[in-house]
Amino acid sequence: MTRQQVDSKGVILCADDFAVHASASLGIAKLATMRRISATSVMVLSPRWPRDVALLQDLRGRIDVGLHLDWTSEFALSAGHGMSLGSAMLKAVLGGFDVGAARGVIERQLDAFEAQWQAAPDYVDGHQHVQQFAGIRDALVQVLSRRYGERKPYLRISRAPRGAVDLKSRVIAAMGASALENIAMNSDITRSPGLLGIYDFSGNELRYAGQMAHWLNVAPAGSIIMCHPAQAAEPQDAIGVARAQEFSYLSGADFPAALTRAGVRLVRGGR
Repeated sequence: MTRQQVDSKGVILCADDFAVHASASLGIAKLATMRRISATSVMVLSPRWPRDVALLQDLRGRIDVGLHLDWTSEFALSAGHGMSLGSAMLKAVLGGFDVGAARGVIERQLDAFEAQWQAAPDYVDGHQHVQQFAGIRDALVQVLSRRYGERKPYLRISRAPRGAVDLKSRVIAAMGASALENIAMNSDITRSPGLLGIYDFSGNELRYAGQMAHWLNVAPAGSIIMCHPAQAAEPQDAIGVARAQEFSYLSGADFPAALTRAGVRLVRGGR
């Protein structure tokens, strides 16, 4: 490493929603090839996953590839276990998900991941942060411990660090960040120290650039900044415009300069 790299802090930049649609998969693969991200989370219930996995094969070992555990997308609804985010949050608050049933859902998604990737995921997180919901979090830790032994994937803890906390991040964390962290720690599962990249998907590319600069500055070493890029805005995608703006910024010349100013290097997580 250069002296500058030694002095910099390592941060994971994770592109969520690989395989949600073709534009997202293509954009994420391009950013990974450019070394503008260091991880991506896969929606394995999407019918695109078996074909889009080919986009990641040349990136094996260069980025972390993880499971984006899914209960709330249209793919989860089609799979028979899905529900709206509001319904999932209410269920989590009013007693939680059935742990046995949740284990089955998690096992099937891990099976779908491994069938195409031919390896365990480097980490597990959740679409709309469901990995933290009551019942799901307990089942997830149980499954990872049983299935992977001493080489468990690491877990995203969806809690914003000091300096990046707002109302949305407080609500996300309140859905079980501390509880997941505690049970994962008791099972010797590596956890990320914080999550950044939480915003309302509004504004233009300039606003996103300003937010990214702030996240880079306040991110603790080893934390995750999530993003949701796509090559173009898909009309059926509720956050399609934001995805295209994120891709434009992350693939442009200003982002590497922002990394340098913040003293950040993009790294993979660790087991």
